[in-house]
Amino acid sequence: MKKIAITFLLLSIPLVLASQENFKKFIEVGISNHDKGRYKEAIKYYKKALEIKPNSELANYEISLSLFSAKEYRKAIKYSNKIIKKGKKHLLPAYINKGSALDMLGKTKKSIKVFEEGIKKIGDNYLLHFNLAVNYLKVENYKKGEIHLKKAIRDNPVHGSSHFYLAKLNNDKGNKIPTLLASYYFLLIEPNTIRTEEIFDIFKRVHEGVVKIKDKGGKKNIIVNVNSNSNNEFGAHELMWSMLIASKELEENKNKTKEELFIKNTGDFFEFLGEFSSNKKRNFWNEFYIPFFYKIAKSEHLETYCKLITQVEVGSQKWLDENEKKVKVFFNWANKEFK
Repeated sequence: MKKIAITFLLLSIPLVLASQENFKKFIEVGISNHDKGRYKEAIKYYKKALEIKPNSELANYEISLSLFSAKEYRKAIKYSNKIIKKGKKHLLPAYINKGSALDMLGKTKKSIKVFEEGIKKIGDNYLLHFNLAVNYLKVENYKKGEIHLKKAIRDNPVHGSSHFYLAKLNNDKGNKIPTLLASYYFLLIEPNTIRTEEIFDIFKRVHEGVVKIKDKGGKKNIIVNVNSNSNNEFGAHELMWSMLIASKELEENKNKTKEELFIKNTGDFFEFLGEFSSNKKRNFWNEFYIPFFYKIAKSEHLETYCKLITQVEVGSQKWLDENEKKVKVFFNWANKEFK
């Protein structure tokens, strides 16, 4: 009997190894098809992999991803649920996939609950906070949307989408200073993407919309437009910003180019933010954006920073091409200063 048992064991080892090899192969072919946009083909191979290992987290995750991409949202939720029940390694993407699928089915409120559950189970993660924020904005809960955008930024400061939405949200609410802060940061992270022009357009309108010049009898009257409904927290900041923009009409600034004035006003504004806000209550704006900009203003890299965030303009791009060394030095400095 012992000889028979040992013989059977020896025969079964190659079968197990072959089975594991087939599982790996099915997953690889599935991923290859998914990457080429052949989602139905990918799903076929993942199903073959699941026949070998029905409880595989990897296979369940990959099939849920392909099902989502194939717009089979209900099925994607089914496979995501299997991971959420028992999974560990793929728990985060499973929550994101399930929440996103529910949102695509028009069940945004249920999607919100899924992302909230994910945060409770996994902890803070910028992708969960960001997706939760976007869904809160969809149901017009702007307060909670903003809270979770800020949490996403704290978890991952270089997540461009969070700064993008924060800038747009505050622009829609007419909050000039928060719009500027989020825009100034976003434009450094994404100075030349599809979304750059949208934020740069908002950025320019905030710059240009605070001051109006009227000629009366040969004399220039400067009208400073300060939002009366602006959050009191930023009232002084907005007034200061308006005065800086109005300063272009002063005699001392007459011979300065538009680019030179932008650099000067940006530096002055950043310094004001840092010095004025140092004794104010601690909040997201004072703890995240303002110290970052204040350090830039006090450094030798202000001009480089300003050129980087305005590289959609021809003049800035030309300057950057001619000053590659300064750009490299800026990023080396920033990486050390803000790590």
